[in-house]
Amino acid sequence: MKKIILSFVAVFIAVSICAQTAEPGEYNYQRRSLFEVLPVTSSDIIFIGNSITDGCEWSELFNNINVKNRGISADRTYWILERLDHIIKGKPRKLFVQSGTNDLGAGLSPQSIADNIAKLIDRFQSESPETELYIQSIFPVNNDFEKYAKWHGSKGKEIVETNELLKQLCILKGITFVDVYSQLVDENGKLNKAYTNDGLHLMGTGYLVWKKVIERYLN
Repeated sequence: MKKIILSFVAVFIAVSICAQTAEPGEYNYQRRSLFEVLPVTSSDIIFIGNSITDGCEWSELFNNINVKNRGISADRTYWILERLDHIIKGKPRKLFVQSGTNDLGAGLSPQSIADNIAKLIDRFQSESPETELYIQSIFPVNNDFEKYAKWHGSKGKEIVETNELLKQLCILKGITFVDVYSQLVDENGKLNKAYTNDGLHLMGTGYLVWKKVIERYLN
């Protein structure tokens, strides 16, 4: 039994290492190259994350040209760590982070995600301490939709576990954890069908819910 457990642990670690050494795709590098030439200033409010962040028109949603989108579809927490330099250099007023779904889909553990977010927090607290940090929960998913059921829709339990780790991390670091999850989830623990058409991404109604949760933090 001990050998079986050790073998399982070894396989899990190998999968995690493989996932975190994977290379981003062409779209990721295209977006990175754009973000590197766009300005970030101390007046800006930056949203960083994956496709769910990428898919929103943030400046229009809040009617504020200083609210800027730095989301990249399919991004993961460890790839986000690779593209922080330009943002930190600009020393934005606020940073909203929402990431982790794709990490879970790639086989990473909730603790690995929390560790990566901790590294992001540490960099900002060290190099841009005036930036207010807001770590947002991972959103629920819904495996009733076929498209993402295999890779994301089965991660409901891990999402809840990761969110709890992120919440505790924010308490430890003295920053704000923003619970959007509870406003998007239905009575079955899934992303409410009123807010999605594929079980993972948000429709306009979902973005309005998200806005309602976080708008008090933007003021």
